[in-house]
Amino acid sequence: MPGIDESLLEAMRLPGARGASLVDWISGLALGAVGDAPGGDWEATAAETAELARHVAESGSLAAAGDQKATTRATGTTGATGVSDPAVGPEKEPPVEDLIATTADVYHLLRFVSTPFDSTVFLHLWLDRNEGNLALARIRLAEIADRLVLG
Repeated sequence: MPGIDESLLEAMRLPGARGASLVDWISGLALGAVGDAPGGDWEATAAETAELARHVAESGSLAAAGDQKATTRATGTTGATGVSDPAVGPEKEPPVEDLIATTADVYHLLRFVSTPFDSTVFLHLWLDRNEGNLALARIRLAEIADRLVLG
């Protein structure tokens, strides 16, 4: 099972990959990065993409349709007694799988990673729009995220 460095190098083998990072969306820190950084600075990019990821991940309206329990977990709602519902527990599956931002020449693909602790990390792939294949990148990044070992 690959760790952070191996996973990022695997992402960089995708056609059109310009850069890849693993970011904690709570702290905004890059836990690892390879390749070029958008704007030339991985730390600034990590902080900016973390803000977007945090907003989306904490938005109850973006949880799976009809999945009230996921919305409850994402928003931290308590039960009728005012005590946290023990069936809810800490969220291990992010409510959103991935985000895609496009510009005239690149794609930014953010893939949320499920972890045994709190699932507050995502993989960020910076992909050239002319050389890359977005569908393939989504599939491969999902596979990489599933195999990623943190810790």
